[in-house]
Amino acid sequence: MFKKKAIVTFLQAQVAAFLGGITDYGLMILLTELCKLHFTFSILISGTVGAIINFSINRFWVFKNQCGYNSRINSQLFKFALVVLGSISLKSSGTFILQKAFQIDYRIGRLIIDSFVSYGFNYPMIKYWVFKTNQKQDIIKSN
Repeated sequence: MFKKKAIVTFLQAQVAAFLGGITDYGLMILLTELCKLHFTFSILISGTVGAIINFSINRFWVFKNQCGYNSRINSQLFKFALVVLGSISLKSSGTFILQKAFQIDYRIGRLIIDSFVSYGFNYPMIKYWVFKTNQKQDIIKSN
């Protein structure tokens, strides 16, 4: 049903997401509670820091490919930045909507929104677009 390599890659990506996410979430609370920034701005700053951690782990551990990437690191950084901008926008606006429309505390709303954004947006975009591998070389390697 699922290939072992695909499951391992997914689990590794979750570790990378967790490490970036825990940094992101902790920094968001620190900036909001101690520095008194509005949570939407805290999410922007903390999301950027978490993204740097996530990118590094993904590039050098999760999606590291001996056959080579489909694009250079500059292109990957650019694509990753676009994914992060989309992710931060979804997280920030989703958290804001839950807080305003349903009076859900921003910390809880952020966790709810994060779960949808992480699995439905971030993982597919990172795996199939940012760190896309050379298909031709993958086929040769598997033979």
